[in-house]
Amino acid sequence: MRVVAALGGNALLRRGEPLDAESQTRNVANAARILAELAVGHELVVTHGNGPQVGLLALQSEALSEVPPYPLDILGAESDGMIGYLLARELRSRVSELEVATILTQVEVDPGDGAFDDPSKSIGPVYTQSQARQLAKSRGWMLAEEAGGGFRRVVASPPPREIVEFNVIRILVSAGVLVICAGGGGIPVVKAADGVLRGVAAVVDKDLTAALLATRLEADALLLLTDQPGVFDDWPETIRPPIDIAIVEELRARSFERGTMGPKVEAACRFVDATGKIAAIGALADASRILAGSAGTRVVSDRDEGMLR
Repeated sequence: MRVVAALGGNALLRRGEPLDAESQTRNVANAARILAELAVGHELVVTHGNGPQVGLLALQSEALSEVPPYPLDILGAESDGMIGYLLARELRSRVSELEVATILTQVEVDPGDGAFDDPSKSIGPVYTQSQARQLAKSRGWMLAEEAGGGFRRVVASPPPREIVEFNVIRILVSAGVLVICAGGGGIPVVKAADGVLRGVAAVVDKDLTAALLATRLEADALLLLTDQPGVFDDWPETIRPPIDIAIVEELRARSFERGTMGPKVEAACRFVDATGKIAAIGALADASRILAGSAGTRVVSDRDEGMLR
């Protein structure tokens, strides 16, 4: 099977953990161990989040008073390179029989998209309410309260229109290379009338990019891996177990947080709508079981298909 596995930012850096190299390296090593199991017997393409990392780089950039802060698209590229390097290094150590490549991926967005007027994507660390107020005043940031508590910076998150490096990714996958790409949803760019690309201050939703990539690659499965065991009806209380089988039509009738589970649900629905193939949401630790259909929330187009699980 050709599988696109999308790692959520919380799967690579757990809530409350420090944003240091040691923590990130440890978590990437754990993720690579789990992904290596998928790579055995399957064509694997890995995408990943970068919210905490790009937020950290933004803070570090602004701390250098003698140097103007770097634009968010460049910081996104830096974070993609860092995470991609760590993932490639760890995966190569575990699946030495495969070639592994990290591709810095530009993703075209619409400069007129309404997302630029309504920031919703969380980046960076979690702040207290008093810290959030101070940052909003001193830096002009927009901050929003998290479902799990605390506040995080939010930026525009326009949907992806086109993956600029898609043909390169397709060629590598067809050649049997384990490809790591579209980090953080891809580096957001807009295309001028003359075809020139320009970076913009945004973070493309990684799950929607993963769905677009999986659809265009004609993948057999899209796994959206996070720190939750599946999609909950009663989030954030989680008194009841996660949904086992989810019908696209029923999922879209529900309301999910737009900065967290909402995009994952929509990405899964888009992939299923476009391909009729497998889409599932669940915990990174359960990746192999999710692909086998014994864990996570599987998203299907109709109830009869769900009964085949």
